[in-house]
Amino acid sequence: MNRRGNAQRHRKLRSVFAYGAVISLLAILSACESMPPAPPDPQQALIDRGEDIFFNETFNGNGRTCGTCHRAEENFALSPAFIATLPQDDPLFIAENNPDLATGFENPLLMRKFALIVENQDGFDDLANNFNMRGIPHTLGLPNTIASTQGPRTGWSGDGAPLDGSLRAFAVGAVIQHFPLTTNRIAGVDFRLPTDEELDALEAFQLSLGRQEELQLPLPLKGVVASRGQEIFLDNAAGKCNACHFNAGANGNPAIFGAPNDNRNFNTGVENLPDRPATLTGELVPIDDGFGTPGNGEFNTPSIIEAADTGPFFHDNSVETIEGAVAFYNGDSFTNSPAGQLIIGATGGAINLDATQVVEVAAFLRVINALENIRESIVQLERALNKPRKISRERAQSALLRAIHETEDAAMVLSAGGLHPEAAQTLQMAMSLEKKAQRSLFSRSKLIHQALETLKEARTKLVETS
Repeated sequence: MNRRGNAQRHRKLRSVFAYGAVISLLAILSACESMPPAPPDPQQALIDRGEDIFFNETFNGNGRTCGTCHRAEENFALSPAFIATLPQDDPLFIAENNPDLATGFENPLLMRKFALIVENQDGFDDLANNFNMRGIPHTLGLPNTIASTQGPRTGWSGDGAPLDGSLRAFAVGAVIQHFPLTTNRIAGVDFRLPTDEELDALEAFQLSLGRQEELQLPLPLKGVVASRGQEIFLDNAAGKCNACHFNAGANGNPAIFGAPNDNRNFNTGVENLPDRPATLTGELVPIDDGFGTPGNGEFNTPSIIEAADTGPFFHDNSVETIEGAVAFYNGDSFTNSPAGQLIIGATGGAINLDATQVVEVAAFLRVINALENIRESIVQLERALNKPRKISRERAQSALLRAIHETEDAAMVLSAGGLHPEAAQTLQMAMSLEKKAQRSLFSRSKLIHQALETLKEARTKLVETS
């Protein structure tokens, strides 16, 4: 056969093979599309509905949503570094872009520099003077943090929630405080209130975020620095941290405060710190009176399992690093506070850690934060596997993105403390696999499985596993 005949024959063969490949691909896609959907899970459907509301519903207001301040990629909180990445037309900056909200709604300088948001816990009668400047607490692990025999503990003090102070009421308060078209805040004009069904969904979604169980300390940690930090944390004669942060959570130690070990409010003296960053700007920063109207100076105890990657710290974002947050409890502001005096009475002395011990406790907090990041990343990857088609492709992509952020945080938290460089490198490998999975169609499942194994390998570098 001549050269032209061979070329024609090869073209025909390629056409046949290409046609066969297309038919095979269509068959695969058809089979995927024909897979019967899994039976609906009513609770998951409610959570999914709540997620949509959280990130997309403006309640006929100024364009903000719950996710405007509680960013998924920022552990459902907000930091100055993240704010600096946002475009000028982001709803967070509505006070800069809408003349009706230019006065008495936000302080753009303090928001941009310190991620501080205006809160009017004591009412809206005097917007120029009667307000507080507060950071944005994350919404992770809420099932473990809001229960209290004294009533629900939400936000930094609980008084941002009208009526019964519950998580549902907190959502209502957030819409009134942060979503209005004008500072008149007239329901039905400046915003609409959430319906009961929307509140049910929002509550379900927020309660689904993060860990659903408490840690049980001590953990069999591998690093000597973090292990020593754990010992100091648990020692009622040394760090005394476990008194108010039982098992590194948000609840009080029942051995000290009595049963049950529920969430409590304390006056820790943060408002008495000298040179608080926001006050150095010369902007008006009224003393924050904490819980109640008028307040009693007390603030909600947060969980510190998630602390290392959710800074800045305390209700006014006054301390930037986890090491600085630990060191705060050595100072006069805490020692002389009602909470400090309570600790002295319960344990026989004040907290007095040397610099190395501060770093060791912070190392422990960094490692348990990284372990929580890994756990959550694994949860999101398993959700993204989408078998047998329990979630939509959009939600699978969202789960993958959350896994990427969690893995990135784990690596960052360790590296910033000079801890476990091998584990940090393994986490970077896992994140690379997660990103490839997000971009892939036909190799997604394989890449997710590889990322899962890599995350588990990273975990074994941090803690002994059975």
